Amino acid sequence: MSLEQNEHFSCPYCGETNDLSVDLSGGPRQEFVVDCEVCCAPIVACLQIRGQEVIALEVHREND
Repeated sequence: MSLEQNEHFSCPYCGETNDLSVDLSGGPRQEFVVDCEVCCAPIVACLQIRGQEVIALEVHREND
């Protein structure tokens, strides 16, 4: 059983699709900042995890 899962989301700045590798062992709620793979803008990612599954992924601009 893998403790990592890949998720996809659209950048809230440029709209391009990004990939996110999620550590499922990091707890049921996780929040961190990642840079867009295309425009390099900082994105806040908020995750909710239940068991071995991401049940919610929300992203927003760093200053929102």
